[in-house]
Amino acid sequence: MAKSFATTTSRSTEPTGRPIDQTAGRITLITVDSHAHIFERNLPIVHSPRYLPGHDATLEEYLGYLDANGISHGVLVQPSFLGSDNSYLLAALGRKPQRLRGVAVVDPEVSEDELSRMADSGVVGIRLNLIGQPLPDMRADPWPRLLRMLTALNFHVEIHRQAGDLAQLLDPLLSASGVNVVVDHFGRPDPALGVDDPGFRYLLSCAASRRVWVKVAASYRNGPDGRGAAIALAAMPLLRKTFGLERLVWGSDWPHSQFEATESIQAAKARLEEWLPSSADQAIVLGETPVHLFHFA
Repeated sequence: MAKSFATTTSRSTEPTGRPIDQTAGRITLITVDSHAHIFERNLPIVHSPRYLPGHDATLEEYLGYLDANGISHGVLVQPSFLGSDNSYLLAALGRKPQRLRGVAVVDPEVSEDELSRMADSGVVGIRLNLIGQPLPDMRADPWPRLLRMLTALNFHVEIHRQAGDLAQLLDPLLSASGVNVVVDHFGRPDPALGVDDPGFRYLLSCAASRRVWVKVAASYRNGPDGRGAAIALAAMPLLRKTFGLERLVWGSDWPHSQFEATESIQAAKARLEEWLPSSADQAIVLGETPVHLFHFA
């Protein structure tokens, strides 16, 4: 049985229901960056990676950015170019088990024992980064077995794919398994169509399942020259109306791969404040929702 994780500080709940940390007499709201990556260039990489970084992004750097921006917790997502070798990710989780959670990449034939060991290390889900990849048939072996194991561990499946293909992935995940699903980067709507993309509209329809969460993160990946930002502004009220804030989480997308020169965690937080001007709303997306989704509580 995988052990559960919780912060080592004493914790209580404000009347609003927001989780708080109590450390040495100080009370601070828990805030979670739900999407970041760490890596070093000397790590083994997959054959023919879609992207290779020209720099390191270490745990020490990331924690420094969190501290500088008043963010208490983080979720590390396995980079696609490292494949299913999650050793660097797991080592980081082991160094900060109360502050960090992980989303791993696994071979679909992974063993139950390995998944349990990952759970014990702070992994709470797996990612399917399917950009530029063939779509798997989630109803065919070995996927049903994997999904049963993920559901038993209370892991989620994180999907990174253009909106036009989401139905082929989410339909079987929601109808043939009990697994929860997290959709990356606003669902990646077509830059030319924005919120009118039928795939994005399909994503909105999945809200009724109550088993789908959406990461409001990295709007710059959804179109150049301000197009991604415009889509995010149009998408937020629709996501809020259908999913509710309790199914939305924010991520910095640090280190903003391929956008390092123009992006920062500070800018990402500023965008959230633009999308959700209310501090009470921000507290839900930054705190309450990710605390439960990523098993910080």
